[in-house]
Amino acid sequence: MSATVVKQKPKTGLNIRKIRADFPILNRKIHGKPLIYLDNAATSQKPNQVIDSIVDYYKNYNANVHRGVHTLSEEATEAYEASRKKVADFINAGDSRQVVFVKNATEAINLVAYSWGRTNIKKGDEILLTDMEHHSNLVPWQRLVNELGAKLKFIPIDERGQLQMSKDKLQKLVTSKTKLVAFTHVSNVLGTINPVKRIVSDIRNLNPDAKILIDGSQAVPHMTVSIQSINPDFYVFTGHKMLGPTGVGVLYAKKELLEKMDPFLSGGEMILEVEKEKSSWNYIPWKFEAGTPNIAGVIGLGAAIDYLSGIGMKNVREHEKELTIYALEELARVNNLVTYGPEDAERRGGVVSFNIVNEKGKVAIHPHDLASILDSEGVATRSGHHCAQPLMKVLDIPAAARISFYIYNTKEEIDILITAIEKAKKIFRL
Repeated sequence: MSATVVKQKPKTGLNIRKIRADFPILNRKIHGKPLIYLDNAATSQKPNQVIDSIVDYYKNYNANVHRGVHTLSEEATEAYEASRKKVADFINAGDSRQVVFVKNATEAINLVAYSWGRTNIKKGDEILLTDMEHHSNLVPWQRLVNELGAKLKFIPIDERGQLQMSKDKLQKLVTSKTKLVAFTHVSNVLGTINPVKRIVSDIRNLNPDAKILIDGSQAVPHMTVSIQSINPDFYVFTGHKMLGPTGVGVLYAKKELLEKMDPFLSGGEMILEVEKEKSSWNYIPWKFEAGTPNIAGVIGLGAAIDYLSGIGMKNVREHEKELTIYALEELARVNNLVTYGPEDAERRGGVVSFNIVNEKGKVAIHPHDLASILDSEGVATRSGHHCAQPLMKVLDIPAAARISFYIYNTKEEIDILITAIEKAKKIFRL
């Protein structure tokens, strides 16, 4: 059992004490104090079940996949492809051949930019993004439009951190030149949950030919996601934010798009036949998985999905919503503290960014200084621009502190956070 005392039973009925016991790192002490891990939007901790699945692979059936006919290879291939089926079922993707394993969401977006974008985006075309995008869903498109002579456009946000998506405004942004619309499902800074199903529908009504990519890195780990209901052309997320290991992510893409797209990387595994002068590509999804994949990582991701499925994603969402409501209430009691994003917890995920400000509303304690003081109390938070520098400029701040929750966090941890924030204010005489 971890060191943090769990006094309050969540409304979901989840046994948080039992869940926390599955995460060995929560037994750590930082500067002599129990670890309070509130940096889950950056990466989540891993339960024993995921760690054990990786160890089991390396100890008992370590072999390469797909090509071997010996027992170990067949067992590894079976486990690897079983994880692909688990991913497809978890996000309701339908055909598991529409699930491509990559290193992370960043690689997935780059794959789309390279394999689809360089074929389909032409000079004068437009790509529509939003003001709240992570750099991973911005920089690849910057490079693409600069290379091809296309143009980026942006959907702005309002004062509540929500997209300004009225029909009039959207009609001005989505035109016949729009070839791709790419946006986040949940903001990693504001916590804003975008109404993705409605956005997809509105875009298709305005331009049926425009393709749609959604970054689900902050959504899939925390709520029920149904690809077939949302109906995007591309959807990406990463394993390490959902209890899985680092180095494994997922690209979902519609089958007809994957079949037309050229491979991102070339070499072994992604080929069907190779001659001296030419080659033919493997079937989907394997034509996008060149070389030996992260077999252990994929198996670990499958174990993470099993773990989350056992808890139930509705329970995960309700637990985080309860924590978010509590955190917003307690942070509102702290003088000189401002939060960013929607006030309604129904419209935000378990992410809260904030700053300590002076009487003029300017940042009074730099988030890096605040994070250092919080760390001295055992509280792990995030500080900086959170890979969203354009959003920082929109908010007119240099950086922000950020807390983010997961299934093992508690209200008692938020209480300790608040006490640590008050300590930082005293140090800075605020």
